[in-house]
Amino acid sequence: MTDSPAEAAVGREGARPLLLRETKLNVVPVRHWGRGVLAVVSVVILASVVMGLWTNPNIEWPIVWEFVFSPAILKGLWSTLQISAVSMVVALILAVVIAVMRISPSRIVSGFAAAYVFIFRGIPMIVLLIFVGNLGLFFQDFAIGIPFTDITFWSVPVKDVMSPFLASVIGLSLAGSGYMAEIVRGGLLSIGRGQHEAAKALGLNRTRTLRYIVMPQALKVLLPPMGNEFISMLKASAIVSVIAGGDLLTVALGISGVNFRTIELLIVASIWYLLVIAVLTVVQYFVEKRTAER
Repeated sequence: MTDSPAEAAVGREGARPLLLRETKLNVVPVRHWGRGVLAVVSVVILASVVMGLWTNPNIEWPIVWEFVFSPAILKGLWSTLQISAVSMVVALILAVVIAVMRISPSRIVSGFAAAYVFIFRGIPMIVLLIFVGNLGLFFQDFAIGIPFTDITFWSVPVKDVMSPFLASVIGLSLAGSGYMAEIVRGGLLSIGRGQHEAAKALGLNRTRTLRYIVMPQALKVLLPPMGNEFISMLKASAIVSVIAGGDLLTVALGISGVNFRTIELLIVASIWYLLVIAVLTVVQYFVEKRTAER
């Protein structure tokens, strides 16, 4: 006797769960042999480097531990943090100004900003620092007055003002602003023209549009590269040792000039640089995560 269509449908539906219960899928994950080999090689290389340094008879580790927390080293570390922080703030202010000038409709203003970026991105940082540190060889006074006249409202001798700390800040700020200006300009250009047109329709001028609409949106784009620039600024602050800027590397090299243990003092400086950069990396991660959630 032939089953009705309804009974046949019920039979098919009832057999489907039974079929699924009886069928066992044997899923085998893809084996990535290359990853395992690369991980083993990486661990072996890292262990070899660490053991090579730790057991090297030419490195006296007790001297390293002796100077890690010495007052002179900590003072140099504090000076490095100050130089980096002040230079970053000044460079960021200059970068925003130059970036706004770069996107100006005026060809003279944008040309001046482009020349600024070209010069301070093109001059090597060590050359710029040496030049600023020896500025007293070229100019006798800092003066404010009417250009191309002898009228001067204020002046001070360069040698009385230009300290190693100030020279370090000026050099790092000028060099950093050249790079950060292009980062800021890219962030500003990432905001669509529709935002500008909407602001114009609301009656906002160019300044208010930049302040209230463009910059808040560009901030998310600018934070990651700006965080990287601050870390680069911290590492670049070691270059100020060429003008005896009083930073961590300057102090470390000064101590090594007395006890002739250059490698040990360089290791001390490297330890502090790595620790500070690790902290900044963690802070940057949480700041970017918090900003992305908004």
